[in-house]
Amino acid sequence: MFSAFTNSLKIPELRSRILYTLGLLFVARVGAHIPLPGIDPKPLQAFFADQTANGGGALVGLYNMFTGGALVKGAVCALGIMPYISASIIFQLLTAVVPMLSRLQQEGDVGRQKLTQYTRYATVIICLVQGVLLILALENPARLFSGFDVNQYGQIVIVSKFWFMVQSTIFMTAGTMLLMWLGEQITQRGIGNGVSLLITVGILADIPGAAMATYQLFFAPIGVAKLGLPQATMMIALFIIVTMGIIAVTQGQRKIPVQYAKRVVGQKVYGGQSSFLPLKVNYSGVMPVIFASAILLFPQQILSQLGAAFALPFLVEFSNNLLQGHWMYYTFTALLILFFSYFWVSVMFKPIQIADDLKKYGGYIPGVRPGEPTASFLDFIMTRLTLAGAVFLTIISILPDLLLFQLSVPPRVAYFFGGTGMLITVGVILDTMRQIETFLLQRHYDGFLKKGRIRGRTTSANVAIGEAASDKSVMQLTAVMVIILLVGLTAWAVRHFAL
Repeated sequence: MFSAFTNSLKIPELRSRILYTLGLLFVARVGAHIPLPGIDPKPLQAFFADQTANGGGALVGLYNMFTGGALVKGAVCALGIMPYISASIIFQLLTAVVPMLSRLQQEGDVGRQKLTQYTRYATVIICLVQGVLLILALENPARLFSGFDVNQYGQIVIVSKFWFMVQSTIFMTAGTMLLMWLGEQITQRGIGNGVSLLITVGILADIPGAAMATYQLFFAPIGVAKLGLPQATMMIALFIIVTMGIIAVTQGQRKIPVQYAKRVVGQKVYGGQSSFLPLKVNYSGVMPVIFASAILLFPQQILSQLGAAFALPFLVEFSNNLLQGHWMYYTFTALLILFFSYFWVSVMFKPIQIADDLKKYGGYIPGVRPGEPTASFLDFIMTRLTLAGAVFLTIISILPDLLLFQLSVPPRVAYFFGGTGMLITVGVILDTMRQIETFLLQRHYDGFLKKGRIRGRTTSANVAIGEAASDKSVMQLTAVMVIILLVGLTAWAVRHFAL
């Protein structure tokens, strides 16, 4: 396995893609640490640290995970990539019901480019709305964040509120658009799915903090309750079991046998072979969980703001019920995961087209007649598999809450025992490794595993859309990364030793 990483750097194109991806991910992480002008992030960080220590801040922890910590730091990328994902959800739903958008999707590259452009416009609108709501929350934090005391923590906004709202909304919108552009560039010229990698890197950025919180659980000061060896063994076993379960279900397949009839073309005989049609248990991957999380975050923020602004207690109460720890949140989560699982399958999986292709090339499923009966059979099998995958996704998504609310495990630790973050991380890493392995096998190198190959979340064989960046561009990006890193380390050293 380690030799595969060494071989990855021996292929010029793959090396350029990997370095280019790392460079753009570095740029995204820099944006998550640049605070907005006119904001003091220390009161915000102190408040959320207290909330985390007391077992609260579930919504903040979830949203902060998607933004890679940018929300707590009050950074220019505080909105993260979620507005772009929300816009994508909206247009995927509209494509299924609006004939004009459906025709655009079927027009090939031109139609997809128009849909992408519409998605970008919608992203700007969502950013403006969410940006204004977030700024209002920062200006009056007690109205949104229950328990925030200005006298205790201090003012977050330290400049004129009107101009702060205008400029901060523009900056955060620009930050999201930058992340969107970085994600598209990674998908085209790098390795892996850009948007998914941006979210994954934001999740993994909290590993040092989670490790420190885990250490404090078992080595707390004298007089403070701490966990012992049995609890540590159980947590390690649970982490391994959950990880293995996610990998198994992510790569699990139902193999439908396919037999090809013999055909005589000229003097050659074709067909007569046995194969199989792989149907994935979790065909939609992690997308239903991302969609459900994005859908639940957006209305909760709006309803809470509206209820506080217009003095409507029932809206505030309803929005609080959409937070983690309430039965309504888990009910909506399960329903949304189930809906998006079947919706994704209905959009991406075409049993009629598969049945026609099998019939066209002389293939058939033993015991099933070609044509419409084959399509019905595939639809029946896929429906049952999708239900099993949706139930699994629901269980994994709520598993961290059992640790969070029942065992009082810190949120930043619980998120690594399942849930959205774990699903995204495992799925994206498997998909990225599959693409790297494809490059290695094309160049006659061994893959990551000696036996078998890594099966990705999709059945597509496409590795990337565009050409890899040139060596000159990669070296220029690397030089800029090194300069920024050195400047950051110097600033940290000066501030640390000055104190």
